[in-house]
Amino acid sequence: MATFATPDQLLVVIDPVARRTDGEAVRIAKDVLSAGAASTKVCLPEDSEEFARVLARRGSRRPVVIGDDRALVRAVSLLHRRRELAECALSFVPVGGALSLARSLGVPAGTVAAARAVLDGAERRMDLLVDESDGVVLGALRIPSEPAAREASDVEAAVPGAGAHPWLRTCQSLVRTLVPALPLRPAQPAPGPAGPSRLRIEVDGETLVDLDQPVEAVSVTPDGSGTAAVEVRPVSVGAEASPLLARGRRVTVFGADFRYRADAAVSGPVRRRTWTVWEGSWGLTLPVGAVPGDQSLG
Repeated sequence: MATFATPDQLLVVIDPVARRTDGEAVRIAKDVLSAGAASTKVCLPEDSEEFARVLARRGSRRPVVIGDDRALVRAVSLLHRRRELAECALSFVPVGGALSLARSLGVPAGTVAAARAVLDGAERRMDLLVDESDGVVLGALRIPSEPAAREASDVEAAVPGAGAHPWLRTCQSLVRTLVPALPLRPAQPAPGPAGPSRLRIEVDGETLVDLDQPVEAVSVTPDGSGTAAVEVRPVSVGAEASPLLARGRRVTVFGADFRYRADAAVSGPVRRRTWTVWEGSWGLTLPVGAVPGDQSLG
């Protein structure tokens, strides 16, 4: 059941990437929220550690995160690890380059509309995928991890505004051709091209596909009813193979080192991972009457 928001005391946490990417959108969101709430406290954390401290010390204020998909996932992850999701309705104003997850969850794309939804919307409880290491997935996870999508996300993270301003990527490429680049982080082997994988996938203890059947892609998505929708696409030989479909509360994937893309990040390599659906475990403020659409990131 949806719980309606009230113009109460807000804690507005502005992600640093959002401030660098689109300061004007951030200013507009702050103005709308400040005008409509009884009291607004604005925090400007400089890094993830400060972001966590601010959220933990929110007191009775309702947290509003301004940022991209990564900021939303970070906030939900922090509240989950503190086991505070049940008592905390999260609000979100999307600002940045990576916003596919926010759109799929039903958050308005426009800054003013999203800020108004924070003030006038209703809390909707949503399912969460939680793995054995307490990692969370809000939308969907995919195997393989789609390296091209990851590289685009890395550019947006390293060059604030690159997603919104493609000319920044052009400038960056030109500089790279003129000046030898200094290593910013330890070199990591690049993932190979997406290709057939041999995985064993179990749904609620039942084997959906085993190691003897190579697969092209796997997706796992919370379906909003306490279960996850699992789709496995086998490698086609001749005629196109039909996807294997299943639903369940617990999904386990075994196999040689594999990476997976969950929401806005790539994780792995791992040889085994189990995700369990936590039904209605987190709340997000959405416009009244809004229904989250397909939560996939495709």
